[in-house]
Amino acid sequence: MDDYSVFNAGDVLLQSGITFRDAKLAYQTYGKLNPEKSNVILYMTSFAAHHYDIDWMVGPGKALDTDKYFVVIPNLFGNGLSSSPSNAVEPFNGTRWPNFTIADNVHIQRRMLREVFGIEQLAMACGWSMGGIQAYHWAALYPADVERLVVLCGAAKTSPHNQVFIDGVRATLTTDPAYQNGTFVARPECGLRAMGRNYAAMAMSQTFYRNEMWRIAGFTSLEDFLIGSWEANFLKRDANNLLAHMWSWQHANIAANDLYKGDFHAALRAISARALIMPGDTDLYFQVEDNRLEVEQMPNARLLPIRSDWGHRAGLPSANVEDAEFITAAIKRHLAE
Repeated sequence: MDDYSVFNAGDVLLQSGITFRDAKLAYQTYGKLNPEKSNVILYMTSFAAHHYDIDWMVGPGKALDTDKYFVVIPNLFGNGLSSSPSNAVEPFNGTRWPNFTIADNVHIQRRMLREVFGIEQLAMACGWSMGGIQAYHWAALYPADVERLVVLCGAAKTSPHNQVFIDGVRATLTTDPAYQNGTFVARPECGLRAMGRNYAAMAMSQTFYRNEMWRIAGFTSLEDFLIGSWEANFLKRDANNLLAHMWSWQHANIAANDLYKGDFHAALRAISARALIMPGDTDLYFQVEDNRLEVEQMPNARLLPIRSDWGHRAGLPSANVEDAEFITAAIKRHLAE
């Protein structure tokens, strides 16, 4: 789907010390930028997702109301639209893909907003899952530039339990014979299907499965749900891109940069944005307690858990009307304050 624009960032110095040549950031815009350039919402993509996978709350009258706001969705590096292993050229193809940190992504996103649109200030930075991680980084790295922050089922750094989960998913995927010498040399269908089933166990809550809530999403059996939702989702993705996103997710930490030099508490205290942190109360990736500890140290933050049995997917409620309405109402209130 070529329904997006591309920012040619040129040669970019990454946190790793590698200069990535000819970096390209894919993005999509919705709504109209006002003359004061004060109505900008940056809404960031999640793990493996493209902008059209997360646009459920973008549009007239929706949570990110395009009658009022200019919404920009930048695609995370490694997702197949922005520079990624799947579109890399020598010398950065194969095992030489230089992983992008979340901070690398945010720095290039900021350049795009400035150089393409002349935008200096965000009315809000927001996102779900890895999108929420990016939003947290925006608020910590550029506190003066972010007026409001909304994080749906995300965190300021990847917790130890979350890292164990990512290790397990990576191990599942890379057992496929197509994984050779640190890269996939063919499409690993078996590995992608296995990854989908592994992912499904943590993405949804125990109650979701006990109450057969997959029926709400239109599936006729548990097996139908696992194949039609989870296997199908990852079969659409490039396996090397997935590995790149796992690396970025696993290394996410708002303090892992020259500005904060590892001082996580200082990074949280520096976030001046009016913050609304919305974990799912049955999310097995990003626990409410992790967010509570973060909010305690942020000067202008509020914790608002989503009461949901949909686990991590409470923050992307494409088939879940109740959670969608709760999130939409909360974000509208936050923007109106």
